[in-house]
Amino acid sequence: MIGVPDPDFGQRLKVFVVAREGAGLTGDEIKDHVKRNLARYKFPRDVELLDELPRNPTGKVLKRELEAREQDG
Repeated sequence: MIGVPDPDFGQRLKVFVVAREGAGLTGDEIKDHVKRNLARYKFPRDVELLDELPRNPTGKVLKRELEAREQDG
């Protein structure tokens, strides 16, 4: 999850999701699940499905690469 620019609030949440093989999830299904289980201020407006998250050699998620991906558009 990262913060992305928002014209009204300054920033909003964007989440990157890697679904299990064969899960067949959509962004709307993920949003519905999150809406039922998290507080409103934690709700991400944007959901992007990825094949895999960028990680360093020790397995830590590289948020800078996700942020750069967002800036590249």
